[in-house]
Amino acid sequence: MEVSENEKPVDSIDVSVTPSLTLEILKVIKDAQQQHGLRHSDYQRYRGYCTRRIRRLRKVLHILQGDKRNFKRRDVTEEKLKDERYLLIPLMLAERAWSHAMQLRQEANTEPRKRFRLVHRLRKATVYALQLQKLCETDKCDARTKLEAQAYVAWIHGSLHFELQMWKPAMENLNKAKMVYEKLQSALSEEEQVVYKQRCDELAPSLRYCAYNIGDQSAMDDLLSLRNQAHGELLDNLDTLVAQTRDRRTEVLSETTWRGRTFPVRPERVRLFLLADRDLTTNQDVAEASIADRIEQLERHLMDCKDALAAARDELKNDPASKGKSSSSGGPLSPLQYLVSYITYIRLSRNIQRNNLMVQAAKTSLSDKAASAETEGRKTRPQDLTRLYEIILQNLTEMQQLPGMEEDQEYQREIEAKIQAYKAFRCFYIAEVLSGMRRWREAGSMYQRAESYARAAQTSVAEMHTALTQLIEEVDGARYSSLAHAVLEDDSSEQPAQAATSKAKKKIPLVDRLEEYREDPALTTKQPNVIKLPPDMQPVPCKPLFFDLALNLVKYPSLEDKLDTTGKKANPAGLTSFVKGLWGWGNK
Repeated sequence: MEVSENEKPVDSIDVSVTPSLTLEILKVIKDAQQQHGLRHSDYQRYRGYCTRRIRRLRKVLHILQGDKRNFKRRDVTEEKLKDERYLLIPLMLAERAWSHAMQLRQEANTEPRKRFRLVHRLRKATVYALQLQKLCETDKCDARTKLEAQAYVAWIHGSLHFELQMWKPAMENLNKAKMVYEKLQSALSEEEQVVYKQRCDELAPSLRYCAYNIGDQSAMDDLLSLRNQAHGELLDNLDTLVAQTRDRRTEVLSETTWRGRTFPVRPERVRLFLLADRDLTTNQDVAEASIADRIEQLERHLMDCKDALAAARDELKNDPASKGKSSSSGGPLSPLQYLVSYITYIRLSRNIQRNNLMVQAAKTSLSDKAASAETEGRKTRPQDLTRLYEIILQNLTEMQQLPGMEEDQEYQREIEAKIQAYKAFRCFYIAEVLSGMRRWREAGSMYQRAESYARAAQTSVAEMHTALTQLIEEVDGARYSSLAHAVLEDDSSEQPAQAATSKAKKKIPLVDRLEEYREDPALTTKQPNVIKLPPDMQPVPCKPLFFDLALNLVKYPSLEDKLDTTGKKANPAGLTSFVKGLWGWGNK
């Protein structure tokens, strides 16, 4: 293995935060509702979207509930909670039940009995919302997710009590939801406050209607006082959670530092990606997982990196401070341009980390001597490892050319040292390929080049020192082995070559080898090989009988006196003679 498993290939912020999952519940459901029908109050379309989303999530996360014939219930538990997608399953289940209830509310205007089904679906939505809250209350989720889950559960319960005309519980739950959303709004940036402000505005009419139906002024005062109190099971430690959310935003999501430069992080998708990237680096569970699981995790992370990079580039296009500035112009880059370079650096670093894990898996396959004859044909070849190292070298070359990094001499030295180290591994496996083709001298040259690269980079790349030392030991033995094979091959091929030469000479006629002295007993036999009869046809250049060179100097006599011009008139008359020469044709 060339890179340590616990290596941190990317620079990150020097803040130690416990790895946690983040799910912006309100933003997720608002985006889904606006894109799938609720902009036009089409609840049936939104319900269909929730059903399809649940099916896709269960299929991707491998928690299907049986097949077409048999059903086996499989809920999301804390043990299965690995990333944010697991939290989306109970959220989409609650949204599907809620959207069905809203659809039934529209149909209940003409069919009153559908209100019973409406209440039943709202009760089901509360059950799924409580499951979501239970998952979010674990240590794997951060403070913001816990607050969002509490507000969502309070809103669902308030909607159920509102339909049941239980005005006191409805107002109490809606007040709790509004208070949590207001607290979240105060802890987030201006860009993220919009959706929470809209939800608070949506809750205001329902709260006024509940207050109107309660009627008792003292009861209304008691209920409205809940906004200034933090009691009850739902709002325990509310101030602590809000403070954690604010600290997390100010320390992580507002700005970041890389290579001595601090720049803001504005797009929300980029903020979430940088948080996930830092958690991936410090997550001990990922470091202890198998190679296949780590490769899969890195591939998912690279897809998120691609989306974050696209969002940062879109933000860069709309930034007036970045227009006209580039690394080639010689002027300083804007903060957004540094941000794009930083995300690109993360993408290339994670790609190198993934390829190193693939190399590690391939080496395990190459060194498995106990493989059966059936699987022998499917083992990894040295050519595959050579291709992986080629990709790594391409990524390192792109790192050297990142905008804003041309003048960073220390950065360039680090990348150049890594390039030499990976060139050593590439040359080693190219030599292995040549050895398999029995091209021993070429293999020896590549082994020698690999050793020179490894010794040059051994002291510069500290994290690869052990791997390079082991490579030098392997190269030393393999180079002498290839040299010995080359010498043995030369000795064994000398005698067959002489025999083949003498045998070939016997087939040559005597007339074609008169300059060579050799005793040939076959010349005294009845059929000596003296000359080949008939001889082979040979091409002969064509020779003309004579060369006609005088024709170029011949001057032919004039024949004007032989022409018959007596029958023509000197001055022809008529209309045709008048027209001739008028438009440039005929005689004038």
